[in-house]
Amino acid sequence: MSNLYVLYEHAAGFSLFSVKEFEEVSMFLPQVESSVTDLAKFNSIVKLAGFAPFKTAIAALENINAISEGIVPQDLLSFLDDFFAKLKKKKCTLGIADAKLGAAITEAIGVQCSHFGVVPEILRGVRFHFAKLVKGFTDKSAGVAQLGLGHSYSRAKVKFNVHRSDNMIIQSIALLDQLDKDVNTFSMRIREWYSYHFPELVKIVPDNYMFAKAAKFIKDRKNLTQDQLEDLEKIVMDSAKAQAIIGAAKMSMGMDISIVDLMNIELFAERVVKLSEYRKKLSTYLHNKMNLVAPNLQSLIGDQVGARLISHAGSLTNLAKYPASTVQILGAEKALFRALKTRSNTPKYGLIYHSSFIGRAGLKNKGRISRFLANKCSIASRIDCFLEQPTSVFGETLKQQVEDRLKFYESGDVPRKNIEVMKEAIEAAGQEAAITVQSEKKKKKKKRAAEDEGETNGASNGNGAAAEAENGNGNDDGEPKKKKKKKNKNKEAVEA
Repeated sequence: MSNLYVLYEHAAGFSLFSVKEFEEVSMFLPQVESSVTDLAKFNSIVKLAGFAPFKTAIAALENINAISEGIVPQDLLSFLDDFFAKLKKKKCTLGIADAKLGAAITEAIGVQCSHFGVVPEILRGVRFHFAKLVKGFTDKSAGVAQLGLGHSYSRAKVKFNVHRSDNMIIQSIALLDQLDKDVNTFSMRIREWYSYHFPELVKIVPDNYMFAKAAKFIKDRKNLTQDQLEDLEKIVMDSAKAQAIIGAAKMSMGMDISIVDLMNIELFAERVVKLSEYRKKLSTYLHNKMNLVAPNLQSLIGDQVGARLISHAGSLTNLAKYPASTVQILGAEKALFRALKTRSNTPKYGLIYHSSFIGRAGLKNKGRISRFLANKCSIASRIDCFLEQPTSVFGETLKQQVEDRLKFYESGDVPRKNIEVMKEAIEAAGQEAAITVQSEKKKKKKKRAAEDEGETNGASNGNGAAAEAENGNGNDDGEPKKKKKKKNKNKEAVEA
């Protein structure tokens, strides 16, 4: 007959509980479920066998992080090893909540683990009555320990490097897409609205941003004169267009418009201009952020396509976990499931279709190049996710490989082997890392030298001031100057 011991991981430490006659108890599982909330009945079955408290909050966080990943921490291993070493002759079964952790414990110390049957109900009871089962514990102290560890665990999971957070990329690409829609809608509205007054301007200035700026500048076309040619030329960036606008304003077929209507058009045009300028700033911000977070993916397929892949996957880590086949059709899930349902051809590409490589490939080679590109995107995302020092060397190398593959499909030129290319990329990345380390060391040396110079200058200035003070306050006889003057005056008075 084997004994059952249940392992419970609390915020305060690891605890082992012995279950009396668990084989008989397991036969009456419904009765156990109903009696779990009753402390008197539960206490007659379950007793505390061992408790190993965490020494510090940092140790608690490290142990819980390891357990959440199915790894046996060293503290738990030593606790279980010491406990079961005393019970070598007896057959023991360890009840545990996580099957993955149970397999790791069995492999480490050779104790049979179980996570089904009566074990979940026993653990539920232990969780419910833990503060009363362990001496010196109260509900308040247990709650404080759980709250502190819960905050630390959540903070550790959420906390990433501020400069390499992919959440900012996800939000900025979503905002960029929304801004594109809004700016296009508002530009169409301003074109239609202002064309009642000046319809010829649309054909002369087709660009939305320039049209909004020109409409804001011109206002009433009747007031547009030759004196405003230079200012208008700065807006449209073309002297011929500026002259054409002035000529068209004189011969326009548009209707007259009131001052109030012109004011509203001007305000709306100003809003469109500001939105367009903000869209450009956001695009620059996305470029800089991608350069920090995923420089290789950025070098391979560009800012927006790379950001859309990260956004669709949910994070850079999720994208790195995807196989190349999933990256290839990422964004075309509806088409994929429709094809599987109707048993038709599956899609060849998803979001990566917007990459320039697929557009440049021939019709027969689009599927082949999309598969190759998805493979390289998967490699680039993994490098970006797990490389400590960000570098774009691998992305540029992978991009060159895609270019060579395109040439191979078109002309038949055999590209270089992947092993050779990757070896060169690794060497180049190592050289770049060495250069950055040397530059950082030089900067630190310069800082230290500047600080030392400042300290020595301050000390020399202090010594000089002290010397001047001594020379100013005393003479060779050690008497103050003021007293000397008084003595001289007294001598002169006596002689007189």
